[in-house]
Amino acid sequence: MKTPSIILYFLGIISGALSLFSLFYTVRLFLVTRGLTVLNTGGQGAYIGAIAFPILALIFGFATWVFLKSARNKSK
Repeated sequence: MKTPSIILYFLGIISGALSLFSLFYTVRLFLVTRGLTVLNTGGQGAYIGAIAFPILALIFGFATWVFLKSARNKSK
């Protein structure tokens, strides 16, 4: 069963938005913690976020590229 290109475009837009959010949150995390040098008591989750959010941004960015490329190829 072939996936209609409109669904692929929609998935590409959603994953692109998630990638941008992850990128924004990574930048925000580093700005708020001043490069992970200033952490609140019990704020060790910032280290996890410093690893997880850039990885999520890359994964969602790659998914966006795949979805939009597939949608363009199906519309031809």
